[in-house]
Amino acid sequence: MFTSTLSVLALACTALAAPNVARAATSAPPSGFSISSVAALGTGCPPGTSYVLVSDDNTALTAVFSEFYAVAGPEVSISQNRKACQLTVSVKVPAGYNFGLKNIESAGYYQLDSGVSASQGSYYYFQGGLSQASAWTEFRGPVQGKEYIGKVDYDLTSSVRSPCGKDVVLNILNDVRVNNSKNKQGSGAIAKDLVNLKQTLNLDWQAC
Repeated sequence: MFTSTLSVLALACTALAAPNVARAATSAPPSGFSISSVAALGTGCPPGTSYVLVSDDNTALTAVFSEFYAVAGPEVSISQNRKACQLTVSVKVPAGYNFGLKNIESAGYYQLDSGVSASQGSYYYFQGGLSQASAWTEFRGPVQGKEYIGKVDYDLTSSVRSPCGKDVVLNILNDVRVNNSKNKQGSGAIAKDLVNLKQTLNLDWQAC
């Protein structure tokens, strides 16, 4: 039932993901690249419920969430069906290079009754730009309770890329949703507790 779903969900939010590498890693970042600052904001990451770790060499970050979950059920407000969290990342880009986002690794948990579905995904864009890229993973019930560890991939042939050789602000909106429109008496929940942005796996660099 819905109460037990939330209880299990709270425990699941403490899990961390291991990288799931399906493709060869990208080359090392060009000299001069670094992540200078990161901020998180949204309904899925209220103040005090998330933290962001930047690697010692400023080339990778990990965001961890404790309350990033969406739920649906017969007594649940529709406002709880979707949660989002935007990561705002300031990136120093060396002259002669640009980059796009290859994929985002993530981990979480979902529990769905029959006829209930859920999705998790993200889209990204560069501040001041008009284009964005998105990638999603969908789940369908019935599922008694299952962890997911994986990544969403962006189409590199149409990937949104940063301006050449210019420092940029990269915005990444992470999203989780639950839909019980096909079973109004059914309940479901999905949580996202980790988003990895490790450069050796996720950024696609090009000379420009």
